[in-house]
Amino acid sequence: MAKKCSDLFLVLVLYFVFIQSTKSSLSQYKISPIDLNALRDIKNQLTDFPSQHFFSTWNFSSPDPCSSFQGVTCSSSGKVTVLALGTGLSDSPGLAGILSPSIAKLTQLNQLILFAGIVTGPIPPQIASLKNLRVISLTNNRLNGAIPTQIFTLPNLHTLDLSHNHLSGSIPQTISGLTQLKVLILGSNRLSGLLPGAFPDQLLHLDLSSNDFSGTLPRQLPAALRYLSVAQNHMWGPLNGLEVLSDLVYLDLSMNQLSGPIPPSLFRPTLNSMLLQRNNLSGRVPQASPTTYVLGSGTIVDLSHNFLTGELTPALIGVETLFLNNNHLIGAVPKEYVDSINTGSMKTLYLQHNYITGFPLEARRTLPDSISVCLSYNCMVPPVGLTACPASAGEQLSRPSYQCSAIRNDSSSLD
Repeated sequence: MAKKCSDLFLVLVLYFVFIQSTKSSLSQYKISPIDLNALRDIKNQLTDFPSQHFFSTWNFSSPDPCSSFQGVTCSSSGKVTVLALGTGLSDSPGLAGILSPSIAKLTQLNQLILFAGIVTGPIPPQIASLKNLRVISLTNNRLNGAIPTQIFTLPNLHTLDLSHNHLSGSIPQTISGLTQLKVLILGSNRLSGLLPGAFPDQLLHLDLSSNDFSGTLPRQLPAALRYLSVAQNHMWGPLNGLEVLSDLVYLDLSMNQLSGPIPPSLFRPTLNSMLLQRNNLSGRVPQASPTTYVLGSGTIVDLSHNFLTGELTPALIGVETLFLNNNHLIGAVPKEYVDSINTGSMKTLYLQHNYITGFPLEARRTLPDSISVCLSYNCMVPPVGLTACPASAGEQLSRPSYQCSAIRNDSSSLD
């Protein structure tokens, strides 16, 4: 009887060992073999810097790569769903090398992320076969060549960020068919050509800054946009399509050759940042009631280096940081601006290089140290103490009298 119990116990022990051994064996194949081989190819094409050890966890004899490989997330079926290459830390030099076409073998991938580094070469066109991709973020590297046009047909793509690379070519018209796209960031590349006639209707964030795009702004921009930047390109013509952007929070069209008037509808409480400097914009600062344009803390409006004319109205007194320098503005500054400065609502007011004739600051009244007001090179001598001007304003406090006389005699010539 004792022997039977001993034998039964031995059988149970052996069974337990067998089960554990089987589980251990299965865990070694938790990740799909196809995906594991793809990861091996990807690693072979990339290199860690000596000070970084991103790939130190990529041990291909590991029993469970899905849980041990840094930057890899798998589904319950062992398919890679997230691949984040690099640490993303601010002091990390990132990775070097090229992107392997084997990324396309990760058939269930929905997020592909490459953190800042010096990865070169083209974006593998094969990744356009990954129909589950929702996020492609390959920023701050040295990727070059054209963006594969097939990427602009991915049906589930939510975010496409290829900024700060050396990419060239244009944006295809087919981008309007990306019905899930919410974020498109292609800034700081070498992209060129005309902008597409239409972007996806549901797009919230569009950044095409610091490229070589030309032509006019699309007449139909997505009404849902909250962030729009096409700064530092070669855009020209009027400010098309902006009137419908009622949810816009950030607008940067600076450093182009845009012309014509600024739509009054842009001056609304929801727009916290409006950067239109260094264009060829003309017309007057909005004339409507200032209560319409109360903006508030943290707001910035930069309309400098344009051809704006007429007298300054109280419409912008609620802006915290206001740049109107290097225009053709005339007349005295409304008292409401001085009041806004005195209360601390407005912290920066640049009006240098206009034709301003007065600033109603009470005699011997000093402004808080945190306030910056520049009035140099106008048709007036700035009040004592208002010397917070940048070096670019020059050393001359006021304009030559003949320039101011010409403006007084024919101010309409600036309209």
